[in-house]
Amino acid sequence: MKTFILVLLLMWSGATALAAPKIIFDTDFGGDADDLGALAMLHNLQKAGHCELLAIGNWNTERYAQSAIVATNRFYGQGDIPVGLRPGDGWAADWQYSRPVAEALPELAPDPTEAAPSVVDVYRATLAAQAPGTVQFVTVGPLANILALLESGPDEHSDMGGRELVASRVQRFVIMGGQYPQGDNEWNFDGDQPGVTRRTLEMIDVPVVFSGYELGEPIRTGPALAKLPEKHPLRVGYRYFSQHAFWMKDRFTGQILDNASYDQTAVLFAVLGGEGEWWSLSQPGTVLADDEGGNRWQPDPQGRHRYLVAETAPDNIAAVIREWMMK
Repeated sequence: MKTFILVLLLMWSGATALAAPKIIFDTDFGGDADDLGALAMLHNLQKAGHCELLAIGNWNTERYAQSAIVATNRFYGQGDIPVGLRPGDGWAADWQYSRPVAEALPELAPDPTEAAPSVVDVYRATLAAQAPGTVQFVTVGPLANILALLESGPDEHSDMGGRELVASRVQRFVIMGGQYPQGDNEWNFDGDQPGVTRRTLEMIDVPVVFSGYELGEPIRTGPALAKLPEKHPLRVGYRYFSQHAFWMKDRFTGQILDNASYDQTAVLFAVLGGEGEWWSLSQPGTVLADDEGGNRWQPDPQGRHRYLVAETAPDNIAAVIREWMMK
């Protein structure tokens, strides 16, 4: 049965998926568990030969988030993937799941007090080492890391400024954020950083595909992760999240809860495509972001932006996401 599902995955993605795309993953790991699910998907997709995970950038400066990402990478046998962190003092958040993930994997988790590489340095070094037009950015958190990259200057990695380097090396961005055709106060477009999304989108000179809040919210995954081994990071992270996240805990009765799969949709599209089966692409246009987390869609035949539109029931997409999370 699993072999049959894998064949279907390959058939569904065949015409539109890019051949083993090279991915840089920008995440706000530690808040919503979908970031953890998306990272697990990327590792499993890479092991299956469907992508190459080049680097990870972490927006979340919570004390244990970086340690948990590195421990998860090592759990999947891919501890050499560089992980960069945006500047900021480590702060504590007992409701976030990073600490229990790191503590479940003590032999794999680095000391959370260790200095982390700069996310801009990691991104610039990674992009400079790639051929032109070969990299996809998958972003599933607020866009401050991307703006910092775009605004960066020449350095030892490249004599190009950030905007030029991105335009040279990046094929497209797949951004989980916003609501379509319009919406207000979506977290990834807000992030308590007014204006960051607007300024970032104005500086990206390559195509962008958006996966919106309305796409991922009804795609529910989570309870099946209870079948995984007790110390598996997905089981640990999702259970802790179900019990402690302030928008989840009132429903917790001892089992992993179903959770929206926002970030996983961006990973699934970036790696396997799926147009015509799971979703379609809107007509070209431009996403106009305001400074309070809102956005609206402006049709434009010359626009570089598109957004995903669901073409099948949420449960069908959830089954595919669940399969790639749990491999």
